Amino acid sequence: MMNRIAKQRILVAAIVLLAVAIDQIIKVYIKTNFTLGEAREITSWFYLCFVENDGMAFGIEWFSKLLLTLFRIVAVGVLCWYCNRLIVRGTEGNTPVRTGYLTMVALIIAGALGNIIDCVFYGKIYGYAGWMYGKVVDMFYFPLIRNAAGECLFFRPVFNFADSCITIAVAMILIWFTKDLNASLGNEKK
Repeated sequence: MMNRIAKQRILVAAIVLLAVAIDQIIKVYIKTNFTLGEAREITSWFYLCFVENDGMAFGIEWFSKLLLTLFRIVAVGVLCWYCNRLIVRGTEGNTPVRTGYLTMVALIIAGALGNIIDCVFYGKIYGYAGWMYGKVVDMFYFPLIRNAAGECLFFRPVFNFADSCITIAVAMILIWFTKDLNASLGNEKK
């Protein structure tokens, strides 16, 4: 019979693999079936729109592409260590981590990993840049509020599934798992 640690590690790995697979399937579909800048209306408030993002979320560029890619890789390593530490912590006399919190951390890892794959491989695979210099593929566009001329007034960002995983997980942690986050950080300081 499988112990709790093995079950939780399998759960985290399954969530990460499934979310990364969904993210990459969507991105490859968009990249191979849309032209850059092409938008297709799904509803009046939802479009699939192929854009490529050089920087961080919403196109922010704070430092070099290589530095950003390396930072993302290190951040995923730290998150994986943190996630494993949460799982193992329950065997040391502490209360085991709740599955919901672990799921949110796994989604953050998956989202970051999905965008890392774009940065590391897409430039080389699609022939426009070297390793580590690829662009992140974004496609979801929700122009929710428009003015009389049809220009988007609210929610201009174009984002991807990986970005959604990160955003939703962080929001869920802040709303429902703040106690878990505080407890895990408090235990790490001891």
